[in-house]
Amino acid sequence: MKQARMRRTITGFSNPTVKYLRSLREKKHRKREGKFLAEGLRLLTDAREGGRLPEMLVMSAARDPHPLLEALENAVEDAGGEIVETPPEILSKITGKDNPQAVAGVFCEFDTSIDKIDRSRAPIWLVAQALRDPGNLGTMLRTGDAVGAGGLILIDDCADPFSVEAVRASMGAIFTQQIAQASWEEFLPWLRSGAGQLVAASLRDARPYRQAPYVAPCFILVGNESRGLPEEYEMACDLRVTMPMRGRADSLNAAIAGAVLAYEVLATLEA
Repeated sequence: MKQARMRRTITGFSNPTVKYLRSLREKKHRKREGKFLAEGLRLLTDAREGGRLPEMLVMSAARDPHPLLEALENAVEDAGGEIVETPPEILSKITGKDNPQAVAGVFCEFDTSIDKIDRSRAPIWLVAQALRDPGNLGTMLRTGDAVGAGGLILIDDCADPFSVEAVRASMGAIFTQQIAQASWEEFLPWLRSGAGQLVAASLRDARPYRQAPYVAPCFILVGNESRGLPEEYEMACDLRVTMPMRGRADSLNAAIAGAVLAYEVLATLEA
């Protein structure tokens, strides 16, 4: 049975709902509210297909009709969510983009406790330590989705996975990948309490990444963009691998290194 419809139109920039939605672009307000903002029909469709619906759907009054948008709108209405229509210029103010997409949604942040991870659910897991760039974080989520990973575990002081930039860069993988957050002191005992091979790209006692004996579940550890991994973290790994650098650069972007290694692990596990 359908819930009562909650639909309204907002035309003023000073409306409290507009101020609330804009505030979700800042981490302190996201944490206070336990909510985050996602923009775009593709992202919201991925969320719907993954069983997650926004509690508030914000749509441009100038939107073009689309069957996926209609399906999303109906699903939010059926669940008793709120639908807001607003002019494109107000939606632009909300999202912070000059040319916003036609729809955005407000979601509840997920439980990111390390204890929620079921390591047996997937053969590959990505782990990022002190990753500071939200674009890299979103890219790692997208990589995880591509290789069939279970999710992304964020260690120590990482960028906020629910920031607008990280959500946008994930291309919808924020809704398909499990996310956990923990300190190294929490993560390592958790990992050692069950099955799991910890692998990192390194120059310390490393072997070529294409000749390494990967086993599932494999946890691929990537370090900070500028500093890499602390030595003690690398030495705690079960396997350290190195990737050849043929040019002048001495390292890869953190997210790209994680992607290269993830696909090699995938190929090994599927062989």
